[in-house]
Amino acid sequence: MNIFKERYVVDENGNRIGVILDIADYQQLLEELEELEYICAYDAAKASNESIPFAQAVAEIE
Repeated sequence: MNIFKERYVVDENGNRIGVILDIADYQQLLEELEELEYICAYDAAKASNESIPFAQAVAEIE
């Protein structure tokens, strides 16, 4: 996993309330999250032992 250079937004008490990321880091996080969602969907489908037509599976992914 990559190490991101995050910066924090803090309130008047010093509590972290937000994060600032470089846009490239943010886009990479989104891509990794999307990949993880596909993996989870695949695992769930495999565990269900249900079959669906290929075209339907592709449509659900999109």
